[in-house]
This record gives sequence, structure tokens and C-alpha cells, in this order.
Amino acid sequence: MRLSKESRKRYLMLQEIPQSRPDTPLLDSIDDPSDLRELEPSQLSELARELRHYLVYSVGQSGGHFASGLGVIELTIALHYVYDTPIDQLLWDVGHQAYPHKILTKRREQLTSIRSKDGLSPFPKRSESEYDSFGVGHSSTSISVALGMALAAKNANSNKKVAAIIGDGALTAGMAFEALNHAGHTNSDMLVILNDNDMSISENVGGLNKYLSKILSSKTYANMREGSRKVLSVIPHAWELASKTEEHVKGFLTPGILFEELGFNYIGPVDGHDVDTLVKTLRNIRELKGPQFLHIVTKKGKGFGPAEENPIKYHALSPVGKDAKAPGIKPKKLPTFSNVFGDWVVDTATQDSRLMAITPAMREGSDLIKFSQLFPQRYFDVAIAEQHSVTLAAGMACEGAKPVVAIYSTFLQRAYDQLVHDVALQNLDVTFAIDRAGVVGADGPTHAGAYDIGFMRSIPNMVIACPSDENECRLLLNTAYQFEGPAAVRYPRGSANGTPVSCSNETVEMGKGRVVVQGNNIAILCFGPLMHEAVKASGAHGCTIVDMRFVKPIDEALMTNLADNHSSFITLEDHAIMGGAGSAVNEWFMANKLSNHVVNLGIPDEYIQHGSQSDQWQYMGLDAAGIEKEINKLKNGL
Repeated sequence: MRLSKESRKRYLMLQEIPQSRPDTPLLDSIDDPSDLRELEPSQLSELARELRHYLVYSVGQSGGHFASGLGVIELTIALHYVYDTPIDQLLWDVGHQAYPHKILTKRREQLTSIRSKDGLSPFPKRSESEYDSFGVGHSSTSISVALGMALAAKNANSNKKVAAIIGDGALTAGMAFEALNHAGHTNSDMLVILNDNDMSISENVGGLNKYLSKILSSKTYANMREGSRKVLSVIPHAWELASKTEEHVKGFLTPGILFEELGFNYIGPVDGHDVDTLVKTLRNIRELKGPQFLHIVTKKGKGFGPAEENPIKYHALSPVGKDAKAPGIKPKKLPTFSNVFGDWVVDTATQDSRLMAITPAMREGSDLIKFSQLFPQRYFDVAIAEQHSVTLAAGMACEGAKPVVAIYSTFLQRAYDQLVHDVALQNLDVTFAIDRAGVVGADGPTHAGAYDIGFMRSIPNMVIACPSDENECRLLLNTAYQFEGPAAVRYPRGSANGTPVSCSNETVEMGKGRVVVQGNNIAILCFGPLMHEAVKASGAHGCTIVDMRFVKPIDEALMTNLADNHSSFITLEDHAIMGGAGSAVNEWFMANKLSNHVVNLGIPDEYIQHGSQSDQWQYMGLDAAGIEKEINKLKNGL
């Protein structure tokens, strides 16, 4: 059988992932970090080798985040070797870097369960382990948290240490710089480690930089610096002159002048894969007072050829299973909702030069790769800066452009103020393509899009659409884009049922739903892709199935007609019940003083834990069986 070039690459990659557990005797001797601290420094390189092999094996079995963890193997070992965890606090930002940390903190044999139902969380989780100091799903929170912990420790006269490890672009968010600005002037004992895994700040890691790192982190340098301050501060202008001289020297030799200006003692760059240097540097830093900033340079995907070559592609893996032995030819996958958006935005931009696409570091996830290649002058990846992405769109709209913000539901939460004040209050023409709406499966509650309807529905001028399938997604994107004002189309992760997609510019009437199945007595009002579960469930029950399409504006004419002919209603949505689409229906019935019985189905008032999407829907009673159960209750008068 002849494989395509891409299939051949995948096949070769799979050969590098062991199907049986590798031999890791040194790693197996470590049940928690206290065991790690018993090792000789000369053993740490071998431990790093075994840990890297085990990570490749375990993620190959379970699937999950891959390249980022491979890049922090040596750093993770060095941190747990030098710091007295869990008393000392380690904060991983973003959290998908923490797989090696989980392996070294009593969860080694559980790692193959990661992201699966009842398995390990894909991110640090306080309730999972005492070694997980803070829950991290969204990025750029670590420095704020570290400062809060350091200030609380100082207030309690505690000597515990705190280190924030920030990487994978997390330093691009405004929140990180807000925290740096504050932390540098509190004189708190804390360490910020920049995991620079794309060489974005400095490309040179050599003997001179190693030498400088050791010097700048040493007690001798710190004492000399403090002693000079005391001596020269009594001489008018002398300390100011010495300080400026030091700034210029360090600015010439290192790229850390920005962090020095923010009040940190900058150290680095350090080779993040040299565990010996990391240990020595961290030991020096641990004894220093005040805010410290360590800049390390690592390679994402380190030690695994395909991931080193393409760290974006291998950011995460699907479970390898038996593919390593027999790659075969897999059935063609259905297009995802993200794919539908990616095709739509390219087609629309081809016809309308006003369209400008914005994303906060989600080019691949939102399927904007082709757009970015075809329209580079109209494509803007603003990095992890959700607030900026929304206000940037507002500025574009003021000048007659037609901005489309492609953003995950869970990340739009971070830009709520900008959505309200900068876009909706001024009724600006911005289209929001909201990906990952509803539960998202293995990524769990930190990435679930459970609240966007609730926080958008109360905003004047907003239009909110919920497509039920791929073609409806295209239709509603057209409709939202051609609407002159703020409009959001929310769609889920993954595929629907393979409905053929029309590539036309056709729109639907704003706010109008459609009856999919005409029945009697019970009407199921569907907001989004769970409509297909409702169709399965209603089967022989003779229910009316309605694709509502819009949460706001709601189709009042259709609602009135349905209320006249049905005694009971079920609302169905992949969103929190409280404040969601069902709440909008309840409000409509109350406003019209109607007494029809209404049952709301959606995400209950709890965080739904990770697992497959089907597991999550089943748990919440949003699959066909759960919906049919509610239909039977209504029919039996329960």
C-alpha cells in the first residue's frame, strides 16, 4: 500500500513512540521530590533522559500535550531538586507544561490516564495534588499569583519560596506585564522564570552568557551591589551614576534591561537543557532577596525529532494505539466547525476587501492558517492578548473595516469589558466567531465554553447565533457578517453530522428559527448542535423539533405559534442553564403571562470534568437517552 507524504511522515513519527513502557530504573525510584533530592548531581542528566523517554511513551498512549513538556524536562528536575516542594510553591504557566512535574510528584503511573474520564487533569489542579499550587488553564496568571503568595508569606513571616514558570507565549499577555510592573516594586522574595522556547528574546546561549548568569545570580554580586548602594547612596548623585552605568553595561551584555527597569534582578539567558547549570543557578537565586527574573532558553519538543522540527503540529498528540504497527488508511474525517469557519472567512475575504481577521494566538485552532497565507496584510495574530484583540477590532470598525474576531469561548471571557464598552456600547460592526462553545472534552472545565450566552445576552445591541450543523454555521456566519453591528456565532469543538455545506453567500432572516420536525404536544427548542440528539430522542414520541438558530433576538412570532399548539417545552443547549438560552425562553413565557410547562436542559451549575464530549453529554443528560428520559417524564406528567 502506497502512503501519502503526510501519512509517511506520521508513520515514521509513530515508530519513535514506544508501544511498551521504557526501562526507567532511576525514574522509578522517585515516588516524590524528596526522593529526587537524594540523588547526586551527576545522576540528574540520566534522570532527564529517562523522564523524556517516559513522557514520550505515556503521552503516546494517552494523547495530550506533548512538545511543551519535552522542553521543560531539565527545568522541572532542577526546580524540584533545589526547591523544597510542596512547601515551596511552583506555578506552571501555561499549565500544559506541567506533565513532567506530574510525573515527579506521585503521579507517574497515572499519567497514561491524563485527559480521560476520571483520569489526571491536563493542567495543574489544586484538588488533584498538594504539589499543584494553583489551577492553570488560561495563561499569564502565574506572576500575579506568585506575587500574591509571596506577599502572604511575608505577612506570615514564612520563609517559603515561590517560583512562576512562564512560557509558550504567556508573557505576551497584558496581565503578565501588569504583574511584573507591580511585583518589581514590592521587594518580595519571588522568582519569575521565562521559558523562552522560541528564542524570541535572545538567540545566543554560550560561554559568556553562562558566565554572566552565574555572576549575576551569585551572592558575591548581590552583596557587592547592595554594599555599593549603601556606600554610594550617602554621596550626592553617586549611586544614581553607578546605577546608570550598571544598567548600560548589563543592557549591552544581556537582554534584560526591560526587566531591570521593572525592578527585577535579571539573570540569563541560561541553557534550559543544561541541568547542571540550572541547578547551580537556581541554588544561587534561592538565597537572594527581592524579585528575581531568570531567563532560560529551551527547545520545544526537545529530544523528539518530529516535535523539534514542528513544535506547533506536535503541541499535542492523539493516542497512538496500534497505529505505530499498522498505519493503514484512515476514513476521511468530517470537517469540523472550525474548518467551516476557515473556509468561510477565506471565501468572504476574497469577495470583500474590508474583512480583517483577528485572533489571540489561536491561528491553528481557529483554522486561520489558509487566511493568514492568502491575506497576510489583513491577518492579525495579537498573541495572548484577548482584551486587545477586541478593542483592536473596535478601532478597525470605526474606520469602515469589517473585522472578524476568531476566539475561543473560554478566552472571550477575558475580554468582557472590551466587548461591552468598546464594541457593543458604540454599536460597532464586529463579528465574533466563537469557537469551542459548550463542553470541549479532554481539555476539561478550564477550556469549556459554558458561559458566553449568559454574559453576552444581557448586552444591548448584541446578536447571538447558535448553528445546529455545518451548513447552518456557514449561513449564520454570513448573516452575522452582513449585519451592521456586533454579532456572535458560537459553535462547538469538533464535527457535527457531516451536513453538506453550501458555499454561497446566502443568509437567513435575522432572529428567525425553523421547524425541523412538526409534531404536537411537546416542542423541543434547540440552540446549537445538540439538535441532532433531540431528533434521535424524539423518534416515536411525535415531538416538534425546532432549530431556534438565534438566542438573541429570539423568534417571538415562532414562540407564540408554538405556545398556542404545545402544552410543554424542552429547551436544549450546550451552555450553562443559568442565564442561558433556556433562561431567555423562560423570560419570554413570563413576559407574555403564559403557563406552558418548560424544562431546561443544558450544563448544570457545576464544572464538568474532563473526558470525551460524549461522556460529558451523557453525564449531563444531553445525549439522546437523556433527552428521551425528559420526554417520558413530561408524557407521564412527572
